[in-house]
Amino acid sequence: MAESGRARRQDRGPRASRARPRRDRACGRPGDTHGGCVAREAAALPCPSGCEVPSACRAPAGRRRLPPGDRPCHVSLQAARPGFVCSRRRRLEGVPRRVPRGAAVRGEDRLRPGGTGGPCFLSALRPPFNFLLPSGKPEGETDRQTDRTSKKMQCQGPALPRAAGRRRSDVLSAGSHWLARKRRGALRMRRSHVLPGRPLAMLRSAASRLPGRGGVLRACALRSPAGPRRHCAGLAGGRDGAPDVRACFTTPIFYVNAAPHIGHLYSALLADALCRHRRLRGPGAAAARLSTGTDEHGLKIQQAAAAAGVAPRELCDRVSAQFRRLFRDAGVSSADFIRTTEPRHRRAVEHFWGALQARGLLYKGPYGGWYCASDECFLPESKVTRRPGHAGPVSAESGHPVSWTEEENYIFRLSRFREPLQRWLRADPPAIVPEPFRLAALQWLEDELPDLSVSRRSSHLHWGIPVPGDDSQTVYVWLDALVNYLTVIGYPNAEFKSWWPGTCHVIGKDILKFHAIYWPALLLGAGLSPPRRIYVHSHWTVCGQKMSKSLGNVVEPGPCLERYSVDGFRYFLLRQGVPSWDCDYYDEKVVRLLDSELADALGGLLSRCTASRVNPSGTYPAFCAACFPREPGTEGRRARAQAEDYALVSAVAALPQQVADLFDNFQIYKALEAVSSCVRLTNGFVHRHAPWKLSWESPTDGPWLGTVLHVALECLRVFGTLLQPVTPNLADKLLSRLGVSDAERGLGELRFLPRFYGHQCPFEGRRLGPDPGLLFPRLDQSRAWLVKAHRT
Repeated sequence: MAESGRARRQDRGPRASRARPRRDRACGRPGDTHGGCVAREAAALPCPSGCEVPSACRAPAGRRRLPPGDRPCHVSLQAARPGFVCSRRRRLEGVPRRVPRGAAVRGEDRLRPGGTGGPCFLSALRPPFNFLLPSGKPEGETDRQTDRTSKKMQCQGPALPRAAGRRRSDVLSAGSHWLARKRRGALRMRRSHVLPGRPLAMLRSAASRLPGRGGVLRACALRSPAGPRRHCAGLAGGRDGAPDVRACFTTPIFYVNAAPHIGHLYSALLADALCRHRRLRGPGAAAARLSTGTDEHGLKIQQAAAAAGVAPRELCDRVSAQFRRLFRDAGVSSADFIRTTEPRHRRAVEHFWGALQARGLLYKGPYGGWYCASDECFLPESKVTRRPGHAGPVSAESGHPVSWTEEENYIFRLSRFREPLQRWLRADPPAIVPEPFRLAALQWLEDELPDLSVSRRSSHLHWGIPVPGDDSQTVYVWLDALVNYLTVIGYPNAEFKSWWPGTCHVIGKDILKFHAIYWPALLLGAGLSPPRRIYVHSHWTVCGQKMSKSLGNVVEPGPCLERYSVDGFRYFLLRQGVPSWDCDYYDEKVVRLLDSELADALGGLLSRCTASRVNPSGTYPAFCAACFPREPGTEGRRARAQAEDYALVSAVAALPQQVADLFDNFQIYKALEAVSSCVRLTNGFVHRHAPWKLSWESPTDGPWLGTVLHVALECLRVFGTLLQPVTPNLADKLLSRLGVSDAERGLGELRFLPRFYGHQCPFEGRRLGPDPGLLFPRLDQSRAWLVKAHRT
């Protein structure tokens, strides 16, 4: 049988020059009932995926069956049959024979222009990743877009280089090749597995785009021959740019019609934490600034001042001072506090208006619609409804009353920017995070985008900036307010260009449309780029109800800062606040969280490791490499480290990069959760080895006791460094207790446990700092005596 088979193959013609592919895939030809590949227009093209027809497959009668070497697969037939799905996938997954152009297909079924290029290297990984068919792109021209929060990954990149006539498996197995495997949600690769001509930096960049568990992007842990990767350096930069690129973080400017509440403080703390973390990344990244302020123009302020019986200026001065005092007391490190009533802001608005007018984007005409004074915007008929308990129509989104208004205003040609805005949001998925808010903005752009009124009659609204050259009109309050992001960086002076567009806005979800649609359109109209990032967060409720003056459940942040301390309340809001959905507030939750994670876990760990009974010398103890060898399972008379101890070292070593990635993804709550998890692991490490039961005089226990304390103090140093953006005072107290100087508190200097990796530790033998007492006193004193007894 074997000889007759060879004879039949010789009769069909010469073999292909390349080796016979592996029999690991079945491939179907479109239009026929059998599962084999038949030559058509692309008969001369090799099969990039290395698939082969099973030997049982036979061509229909009267049709010549090509040898496997010359038989093209479905990848090669892309140009002739776009959207074709192989028979193997149809059988296993029940998908239709053809898919629409642009629809998602699996990695191994991805088609490339012309069929001559090999598939993307990601298609070799398991589980398969999702790709999009390119549409309308010239051959060789590709782009790559990564979605950080979606489970689908769009990857349109050039094929890996391959020799003509060679199958993909030969390329991957020749010397250096790709070897990818999934472990703990991350892709790990070795330097020896890099393709020839592919620098490690390129692979690090490409692999960092891979999705991890739950679709969240994870950093790629690259291991080098020198040993395990240490998360000691390389954190100076970020995904948003090089470390020397300036970054300006802004909060929304807050209306002064009412006193501040915890929602205002939450916005400011999010921006403050992002800015502080950026500054920690190194000297080049120190060029980061934060701005906040108050919005003091508009009909809402005018009506609130009239209701209070004071002049608008007096109301603005009083409430703006309250916001400034709150942010100062809460430790918000803002470099600028902008007020829209300042002369510098008026100059910026007038210049911005002139830029729009010079480009022919403003015209004067009649404008009518439902106007909501509370939201300071016109609403279409579809967004207006009637609800029980309201005398007139209200906004369907906010529930605020609306009134019909018709007047002659200046109008911005917003309709021209519908397609540019769609291209911007689709080309840059991280432009608005979290992902649901970007999708909401794209959904708004699916509808018609009417032109926008950007002025009001001065007779109706006098408290604002007059339109340049037309005192009968007042600049629309939202155009006025949005320009503050340019005012704080020096606009219209040339210096603003060093900060724009590297500006990131932190806003609440209720003003998403103004920042995701109107503001980018206005910027494009003025010849500027959209902002780099728009971080959106949800609201805070109180015991399941929305905060409201009528309900009397507005939480004032001032008393909370006094009751729970500044660092405690900062930690609670950033630890519990989830940007994607509303968060609930009640006092019992604050007490439980702070007592559990700051007082007991973190404070207790510091007290146990620095107590005079355990550490009588008051120094950073020495690390014994014989007691804690670098490789787990090492046999030795003095080795005492367990498997759980190596897991702790690995977790804390990966923590700085993990926290940096989560900050970049606007998941500060997850970053704090990761720190808290490592704190619990470290407490378990200390309890497991009980240093208070060991003796310094013992020749066997002494070195191990010093090693246990050294590892615990190193973990505490990492925790204190990473908590600086969230709890700056508490982190300063912790690091000062460990004897860490100000110059050693950046992420670039965070070299965790260098003695474990065979390097010198600058802290070994150093005197600890003065004892500050309790790191964070317990709030619930009813169980304080139990905690004290447990610690002793």
